[in-house]
Amino acid sequence: MSINQQKDTSWNYIPIQYLPADQPLGVLEPVMYFNGAMPTGVTVSQQGRIFVNFPKWGDNVQFTVAEIKNGKTVAYPDEVFNQTDPNDHGKALVSVQSVVVDPMDRLWILDTGSPLFEPTKYGGPKMVCVNLAKDLVVKKIILPQDVAFPTTYLNDVRFDLRRGSEGVAFITDSSQKGPNGIIVVDLASGVSWRRLHDHPSTKAEDLQNFLPIVEGRPFLEHLPNGSIKQGASMGADGIAISSDGSRLYYCPLGSRKLYSVDTDSLVDRSLDERKVADTVIDEGDRGGASDGLESDATGYIYSTNYEHNSIMRRHPNNREWETVVHDPRLLWPDTLSVAADGYLYVTANQLHRQARYQKGQDLRRKPYSLFRVHINTAPVLLK
Repeated sequence: MSINQQKDTSWNYIPIQYLPADQPLGVLEPVMYFNGAMPTGVTVSQQGRIFVNFPKWGDNVQFTVAEIKNGKTVAYPDEVFNQTDPNDHGKALVSVQSVVVDPMDRLWILDTGSPLFEPTKYGGPKMVCVNLAKDLVVKKIILPQDVAFPTTYLNDVRFDLRRGSEGVAFITDSSQKGPNGIIVVDLASGVSWRRLHDHPSTKAEDLQNFLPIVEGRPFLEHLPNGSIKQGASMGADGIAISSDGSRLYYCPLGSRKLYSVDTDSLVDRSLDERKVADTVIDEGDRGGASDGLESDATGYIYSTNYEHNSIMRRHPNNREWETVVHDPRLLWPDTLSVAADGYLYVTANQLHRQARYQKGQDLRRKPYSLFRVHINTAPVLLK
């Protein structure tokens, strides 16, 4: 008699809910659910106001930046500024990838100028500063075309307001079709320049060296010509600045590696690229690939982990990685934001389930989510 025929074997009748299974770790609190377009970025002001953004990747995006008010998303700073002018991409927002509140509690909007990852036009790639006390745009920095190329995709930004008269911003260029790198912007003059231009540390690894696994399946993109490439083909994506401002951390979307570079070198325009590259440190494997990075005032570096539905963090002293939260609801954790309320906020947007990665079939299931987890620490405020 076979094992399957032994009907009196007790384990044949164990209900599935009592069998061993993957267990969550940490407490993930829902903040907001989205039933429209998929979100990417999130940021929280020092007063507790929450802002999100929706890039134009094919969904019906009514407004590309929003504030969450009373459980609803409201166009921010207003509906007019969210309406793209096809004849002047610098006039209003085009397609926003990230929103970040700086140490002075101002909202900065990072506009890719690249809906559907199309080539950018002058005026599209820009930084927009909003005074949160008045809800008014107070500064607009348009990146020139020799810094933000037609292939550039502005991904995320961090600030050190102690440098120069008004501070500097560091931006990742995660382009899929052109050079990657770090863009530095002087906030007073608006002058910008590229660093680590197409440096290996800013590039996604190819499929032979890196096969991302999401929801237990290879994360691949099947191209019209029949070829296959890894789905995480974007370069320098996540970005975080150390608590003392001395190092800038970054990671390609298509890699499990974390890298850092000396911020003094990024800012010093008298240094050539070789000397800047000499300050790059390979910070090692994080146990999984990530989209977003973040840091806190105590020196921890946080990393989403889209391969394991997790958020990890690295201890500032022994550099050991530990899990902050692991939860099956973290379907592609995207952007991280440490807030003054002691919580770490994260968007989960099912990016990997988009049709381009699923042989033309959109497998995303609404709603998309904004969560938070309590970490009892504060954001980095370099001012």
